[in-house]
Amino acid sequence: PALRRLSHFLLAHYQKGTRPVRDWRTTTNVAIDLMVYAILSVDEKNQVLTTYIWYRQHWTDEFLRWDPAHFDNLTQISLPVESIWVPDILINEFVDVGKSPHVPYVYVSHHGEVQNLKPIQVMTACSLDIYNFPFDVQNCSLTFTSWLHHIRDINLSLWRQPELVKFDRSVFMNQGEWELLYVLSHFQEFSVKSSDSYAEMKFYVVIRRRPLFYTVSLLLPSIFLMVMDIVGFYLPPHSGERVSFKITLLLGYSVFLIIVSDTLPATAVGTPLIGIYFVVCMALLVISLTETILIVRLVHKQDLQPHVPEWVKHLLERATILLCIRDRKKFSQSRMQSLDASGQVENNDSTAKLTPYVCEDPRECGAVGGTRSALAFAGRTEGSAALQEVLRETTAIRQLLEKREEFRDVAREWLQVGYVLDVLLFRVYLAAVLAYSITLGTLWSVWRDA
Repeated sequence: PALRRLSHFLLAHYQKGTRPVRDWRTTTNVAIDLMVYAILSVDEKNQVLTTYIWYRQHWTDEFLRWDPAHFDNLTQISLPVESIWVPDILINEFVDVGKSPHVPYVYVSHHGEVQNLKPIQVMTACSLDIYNFPFDVQNCSLTFTSWLHHIRDINLSLWRQPELVKFDRSVFMNQGEWELLYVLSHFQEFSVKSSDSYAEMKFYVVIRRRPLFYTVSLLLPSIFLMVMDIVGFYLPPHSGERVSFKITLLLGYSVFLIIVSDTLPATAVGTPLIGIYFVVCMALLVISLTETILIVRLVHKQDLQPHVPEWVKHLLERATILLCIRDRKKFSQSRMQSLDASGQVENNDSTAKLTPYVCEDPRECGAVGGTRSALAFAGRTEGSAALQEVLRETTAIRQLLEKREEFRDVAREWLQVGYVLDVLLFRVYLAAVLAYSITLGTLWSVWRDA
């Protein structure tokens, strides 16, 4: 048969140990091509990218030529790859041998052109930048070069046009976490310590992570917890419910961080921005809890609290005007009411002490006079000890009621101070959260659209 005769004709005296050129000065030109089939894994911790590519190369073998007329017009034949010379082209970034299928044959045409087509699972070292996670774009290079032969022996070229290689996604499996943006190609020569130059062909595989899964599982729960923390400021500050509510939020956020710690990429080089985002959110929750504890301590009624100083009242009145609080006249009203109440109490006391009892009805005067004479007589006969005890108890009850009213006035003053300070700190906290959110949203939107 023609195939057997042609195979025996080509391989009977073939020497696969030497470069297949008749003149040693002739350079063997190897044209290579690459198509990305799938992105298998991206190991951020070990900085390793695993891809599955379709690799093609062809070169001219001057000892594998024949006349098709002598072999039934056969112009192409497949030969075992172990029986002929193949170039020693490797990938510089190789870190491990993947599970690539073995293709035992190559195609040879009657002009001596050899085509070696094979799929390769490539595990290469790549400098992965995870700062923009989950909106990160990675650029990993695959450098094909001859490990031994310099450029005068083996030169490299691109099989197809660079534009065709760049946007070729015809075989790419576009269903995983990563999507292929484009593949750039670049040829260059390099030398080591002024030695002979070597040819190398670089392919830059640019991939982008799909952020939807991480946005739903990482960002949205954190945003919801921060929104609940802001809503918690609308609880009354003088009650203890706000403290317990914010402590529960802080514990929930801590559990959330423990759960998502395995999802975040870990490297020894740097920390992703989303990790800094989580830490800042935790710090904001701690600041919010501290502010709540301060306000609750301030507005809680204490028996030994002094009156609010006048300078504090003056500053908070200015703050109510600047913050556009509706009850900004409470301080002046409370002060006027306290002054009026104290004046009335003093006037009543002085009147009660200085003004004698005046009778409007003569019968009442007579009754009163009779009562006084009776009391005087009883005091003279039975003694004034019981009356003095009654007067002493009445005075103590009156002083207790006056002191209780004074404590209530002090508590109302400090409660008003707490309300104004709570509104001020809440607006400062809200401004900080909004500025932080806008900054992160702007950065991530720019990276996503880049």
